[in-house]
Amino acid sequence: MVFVHGDNLTQKETHDTKYTDSESKRLLAEIRKRYNMWKKANMELVGPLSIKTKGDEDILKLRVNLLNEYKEFIDQQKYAEKFDSRSNLHSSVLEEFMYYLFKDLVAGFSKDALVGKAHVVKDLFFLSPNYKDMLIHPSQRIEEKDHDFVIGVNMRADFVCSGQTNKKSELLQIPAVAVECKTYLDKTMLEGSSAAAEQLKLRNPNSLYIVVSEWLKLTEAVNLNKYKVDQIYVLRKQKNTDREFRYLPSYSKNPISDDCVVHLFNSIRDHLTKDWEGSIEFGLQRGWLK
Repeated sequence: MVFVHGDNLTQKETHDTKYTDSESKRLLAEIRKRYNMWKKANMELVGPLSIKTKGDEDILKLRVNLLNEYKEFIDQQKYAEKFDSRSNLHSSVLEEFMYYLFKDLVAGFSKDALVGKAHVVKDLFFLSPNYKDMLIHPSQRIEEKDHDFVIGVNMRADFVCSGQTNKKSELLQIPAVAVECKTYLDKTMLEGSSAAAEQLKLRNPNSLYIVVSEWLKLTEAVNLNKYKVDQIYVLRKQKNTDREFRYLPSYSKNPISDDCVVHLFNSIRDHLTKDWEGSIEFGLQRGWLK
């Protein structure tokens, strides 16, 4: 799933019971018009790619400008009040932006690469009812966890017991990069992201786990070094303010920072284009293992 925000908008436009009043339909039509413009501009814009060029930063800044324009539009009070946080309309904008940001980079590796929202393997175990059945049926169980944005691979795995012909096939989504998108980041959310990162790295030690938020809701009493996430980006470089205060005349909202997005993109591109020399054999050659 790549057009997460667009799909969310479609669900509201076609819902049988909700958002059927005239005001909802009018507001959704306004959003749809601007969304189509935002999507078209991003899809027509190409880059950056896996090879660094002098124009990369200009392309990234243009994508950020497009995002800021659309966010200013959709974050208007009339839309925020009609479609609250539970509807995920506003929060899904950032998730779709991640796709626009990395679509051309990932396409340069393979048209079959996994990119977008994904159901990542959290655990794989086997649970047969008895030994006799264990010899015949694999009885695999796969626990998955949804991630807002993933760059990785779709892997097909066949499970079959020795001497048997019947097999069970599973599609496993394995990330090289996982990104959690937040409107704001508080301590509880960070703890959840840290636990998810730790689980992810047990299955794929070379994966990168990043949290991207618009605002921050942490105090200086939080020790960031104890959390397992690789990086945290606060795109507005600003502490969180409750939504009702964001519409006061006295509130000054920072735009999404293009230098944060440039750093985010370059960090992920560097991770995807370098060799992951994390094997014991490689460490043994140099004398230190980590």
